[in-house]
Amino acid sequence: MTTASRARRPASKAGRNRQAATVMAATAAGAIETIEAIDANPTLAGPNPFVGLRPEDFVSTAQQIGAQCVQEPVLVLEQQAQLAHDLVSVLDGSAPLPSARDRRFGDAAWRDNPLYRMSLQGYQAWRDALGGFVRRSVMDARSKHRAQYFTELVIDALAPTNTLLGNPAALRRTVESCGMNLVSGLANLVADTLSNGGMPAQVDKEAFRVGQNLATTPGAVVFRNEVLELIQYAPSTARVHARPQLIVPPQVNKFYVFDLASGKSMVEYLLAQELQVFIVSWRNPTAAQRDWNLDTYVSALIEAIGAIRAITGSADVNLHGACSGAMTMAALMGYCAASGEKLVHAATLMVSVFGLDAESQLGLFSTPEAVTAARQGSQALGVLDGAALGRIFAWLRPNDLVWNYWVNNYLLGNAPPAFDVLYWNNDTTRLPAGLHGQFLDMLTMNQLATPRTLHVLGHAITLSDVTCDKYVLAGMTDHITPWKAVYRSMRAFGGRTEFVLSSSGHVQSLVNPPGNPKAKFFRGGAPAADPQAWLDGATAVQDSWWEHWSQWLQARSGPKRRAPDVPGSAQFAPCGEAPGRYVTEA
Repeated sequence: MTTASRARRPASKAGRNRQAATVMAATAAGAIETIEAIDANPTLAGPNPFVGLRPEDFVSTAQQIGAQCVQEPVLVLEQQAQLAHDLVSVLDGSAPLPSARDRRFGDAAWRDNPLYRMSLQGYQAWRDALGGFVRRSVMDARSKHRAQYFTELVIDALAPTNTLLGNPAALRRTVESCGMNLVSGLANLVADTLSNGGMPAQVDKEAFRVGQNLATTPGAVVFRNEVLELIQYAPSTARVHARPQLIVPPQVNKFYVFDLASGKSMVEYLLAQELQVFIVSWRNPTAAQRDWNLDTYVSALIEAIGAIRAITGSADVNLHGACSGAMTMAALMGYCAASGEKLVHAATLMVSVFGLDAESQLGLFSTPEAVTAARQGSQALGVLDGAALGRIFAWLRPNDLVWNYWVNNYLLGNAPPAFDVLYWNNDTTRLPAGLHGQFLDMLTMNQLATPRTLHVLGHAITLSDVTCDKYVLAGMTDHITPWKAVYRSMRAFGGRTEFVLSSSGHVQSLVNPPGNPKAKFFRGGAPAADPQAWLDGATAVQDSWWEHWSQWLQARSGPKRRAPDVPGSAQFAPCGEAPGRYVTEA
């Protein structure tokens, strides 16, 4: 056991009991809630993970807010008067009771204890006054959104629950454990400072091993090049459809979000639907691969598809990808349309946008100066560091992904939870400088969706020339690739497209096995330029979209035949068992 692991153990029997109660409560809320913490429905825009957030962005935003205070003194006085009125209401007991909807203030003491209740009401009054000033200011829309994001960061950081005296649960733990929770919390803080970049750990990384309790579906690596490994999964049925399926994961995360664990593995589910399943496992690049770009990744995919065609005897494949993997797929399909190569029969694109959108968090702080600085930063290092990406994603939802663990790890002295999606979310990868720079261009200049703007392997591509059948998935509460932006990106394609809207967010839309009573999706809306018009005419289905998708896939996967007895072929002999070598490389 490591020092960090020992430090994270509860300090006493009372502490262990309290921790068990906490874990049971979290389990009762369910894995879905944990994924929703990553996916939380956005109220504000935030920074672009590919661009990052510079200190000067904060300084500039704070200066804009200060300038508004000088330019609008009447508004300042009005908000101060409202704050004074609300504080008087708190003191005389006429203020409304705090809402229990915010999980930070779920402890009964926030309603039953007068001191805690008044402190929460005062905090909410200050929050409303500050937020009201920004909301009512005359800043332009983009500056106002930046100011809202900045003020919300400040407001969340100063929440009373982030302090020992302001957190009734932490105070009780301190009394019950004779302060040993603070000792454990200090040890956790030191461990996170040394090994987690100063951020509170979101997950107990000792609880998971890829290939042991994650990514365990049986299969074999049947092809490997410098960029990727190709995994062929063992069939789970006696007969399979002739046309194979290839899953293309994002380059900014590892592939096993599609194969987390039995019962919530997309790979396992597709195998049960009598489909032949292959998946790409991208290599985690270092500075030595700094020049890898979109052509590099598309060429590697073409090689992988060639291997699949040779192994299965199929003339083409069905292609499925998510986020940046779907962007790479779109570039590949555009290349195929421009070059005349027939590699893809049908495609599924999940939670992916092709350019910056007014409603997308990808665009809020993406000034030309910030984009240039981000490009120069990755060029200097050779890569965009995955840990840096992870920190930006965390600060998109600080209450759920930062302060929640600050309280759990440091004030309560608990170990971080052991949850597979959070482990995957923290198992980050790097992006080569070449591809990072191209992603910046593709997003900021909308190159994918603009005809003949993006060149792939020497061909100018036009997505309207991509006429194969497509299934496009978006998430209604997705804060990274907002569903309306996904819808508008979809319209760049030619041919027939089935658009489906999950009621979930960015990650939960992918990890969406049947059987969840909360699952719902919308389908069948009439084609329209306005995504809201599509939704108004769509049909709500109380179920996972996986089942609807599998029917769509089966209709496009050819006749059934006997399942192969062994993986690979004489030309492409297996060179290792799933999940392969690249997924475990640091």
